[in-house]
Amino acid sequence: MKTDSLDDYILSHISPEPDHLRRLYRRTHLRHLYPRMCSGHLQGRLLSMISAMVSPDRILELGTYTGYSALCLAEGLREGGRLHTVEIDDEMEEELTELFGSAPGGDRITLHIGDAEEIVESIDETWDLIYIDANKRRYIEYLDAVLPRLRQGGFIIADNTLWDGKVTDTETNHDAQTLALDRFNSYVASRSDLETVILPLRDGLTLIRKSERK
Repeated sequence: MKTDSLDDYILSHISPEPDHLRRLYRRTHLRHLYPRMCSGHLQGRLLSMISAMVSPDRILELGTYTGYSALCLAEGLREGGRLHTVEIDDEMEEELTELFGSAPGGDRITLHIGDAEEIVESIDETWDLIYIDANKRRYIEYLDAVLPRLRQGGFIIADNTLWDGKVTDTETNHDAQTLALDRFNSYVASRSDLETVILPLRDGLTLIRKSERK
């Protein structure tokens, strides 16, 4: 069973949280509603490592929030690579622009403000790695929108797919977000062109690979 002491042990035995991300995490908790949406040390180091393993040239992120995950993912970009991140809340634009203008790796990030599905269609890129962490009710629509632009063998990371465990009992937990995430998980599992694994990290993290099999 996971405990606070186990969490502390894990955090003390993984790569340290970079100082600029530690400050960003604290600032998120001080200034923003729903600070739990911020990735944090463990998930951030995992995103950084996955990105480094993929060594992407182009990354797409849907759902920027305060920019923590974008900065982590950008760490793995190959030389000359770029990350495009989409945030629907226009009140975040000034803060995010300032952050990416000053934080390490922020110069490799392009910020888009607006609806994710509309912006995905407007960016003419082939993606190596995609991170989905936006409106939970639209995860299937996001997946269908990005898959044609994801290279064969490319990866998608979808956050919050266990939704605090609520997806295991949709009769009791029948709110729109839980039901949508349950449908998304079933949809991904049903597709023979996708390889997938769900990690029980925080709210659930699904790794999806666009299969190269014919």
